[in-house]
Amino acid sequence: MSFLWPDALWLLLALPLLPAGYLWLLRQRRRQHVRYSSLVVVRAAVAGRQWRRHLPPALLLLAIALLLFAAARPLARVPLPGTRTTIMLAMDVSLSMRVTDVKPTRLAAAQEAAKLFLRELPRDIEVGLVTFAGSTEVAQRATLDRGALVTAIDAFQLQMHTAVGNAIVVCLSELFPDQGIDIGEITFGSRRRARSLDETPKGRPKQVTPVAPGSYPSAAIILLTDGRRTTGIDTLEAAKMAADRGVRIYVVGLGTTGGNAMTPEGMPIYMQLDEPTLREVARLTAGEYHSAGSAEMLRGVYQSLGSRVQVRTRETELTALLALAAAVLVLAAGALSVLWFRRID
Repeated sequence: MSFLWPDALWLLLALPLLPAGYLWLLRQRRRQHVRYSSLVVVRAAVAGRQWRRHLPPALLLLAIALLLFAAARPLARVPLPGTRTTIMLAMDVSLSMRVTDVKPTRLAAAQEAAKLFLRELPRDIEVGLVTFAGSTEVAQRATLDRGALVTAIDAFQLQMHTAVGNAIVVCLSELFPDQGIDIGEITFGSRRRARSLDETPKGRPKQVTPVAPGSYPSAAIILLTDGRRTTGIDTLEAAKMAADRGVRIYVVGLGTTGGNAMTPEGMPIYMQLDEPTLREVARLTAGEYHSAGSAEMLRGVYQSLGSRVQVRTRETELTALLALAAAVLVLAAGALSVLWFRRID
């Protein structure tokens, strides 16, 4: 916990003066001479009820203590209820996903791990699915429907090439639909613009003021790939776009890094992980890089990521909350005083 006005905490040193003053007032009242026909009767009448006499002042003292503490404007990291969180899963479906160094195949292990991730993720977090190889597609827009996501995961179709950068840009276009992010425009520029009267040209992408990497708490991208970019937008340029928007990218490198794996048909393919680039993607976006060389490791990575992305906290000022609590205590003290003693004092 931190404070915006820490010097105000010195006011708490005056707090002991209040109970001291209260005790002094009690002694003053005792010195007043009030005659009763029988002191025994008076003592019997108030026996067992002395705590009622002191409870309202105690509540009032606690309220004052809260107000003095609130004057320092405390800050605390608290959960953010009611804020929508979206996770985009970007999964490699290039032909190298047929390799069997991760049993039974890289693709099958990735599918099973992704479904496990969905089962353990809180139900109030939306998940979208993007698949990428030579082309990049939104297999499922962000949704709370886990069944639709599982169906999309089971329907993966393998393709040639690997466009890692394109996958990141498509995820960003899904997370920020109002920013006009168009992967075709980024890739081909003016050649991508409308060529017929029946086609409406798209507006230019919005200019984005860069923010601190990882500072956007409502979205994250989980990128799984088993190779390196062979086509499309430069991977680090795409990562810079995510970093400028504060979106973290958690990168999962799947498979061995030696480049000697074989396809089920026995044909060698180029599949060596570009780990330096993938690590740089995670670093640029304040995310994390994980290497998974087996199905068990991959499941462990997804379980770890599930526990990370579901917790969203922000530093929030508690002054208003403490003031509200103090007001409730004051009202409670007054209500009890009226109820028990027919007066407020």
